Amino acid sequence: MARASQNGSSSSPRTFGAGYLFGVPLGDLGWFTSLLMSFALGFAAFFAATFCAIVGILFYNTATHHAVDFSLTYTRVGLPVGALVLLVTLLYLGTLWVRRQLRKS
Repeated sequence: MARASQNGSSSSPRTFGAGYLFGVPLGDLGWFTSLLMSFALGFAAFFAATFCAIVGILFYNTATHHAVDFSLTYTRVGLPVGALVLLVTLLYLGTLWVRRQLRKS
């Protein structure tokens, strides 16, 4: 087994704060990378929410013998969730990028 360091320095990565999220340095991203990451997370949230809504409507239709239209999952669930995640990530990554630009000046 490895021994713990006695000098007081911690080798564990930062988890949240100062531009780090689970050890990933989000504060060091450029504007294009921040934009690309925001849209990727928005698309992923859209597809994940749509999938969960389709499965939920499938179970609901099976259990209650109703005929709820599956196209509602795109407009009522997937689109709002994807837009919300896109907006939140654009704001978060955008503020990190602006702070870094102001710090450089």
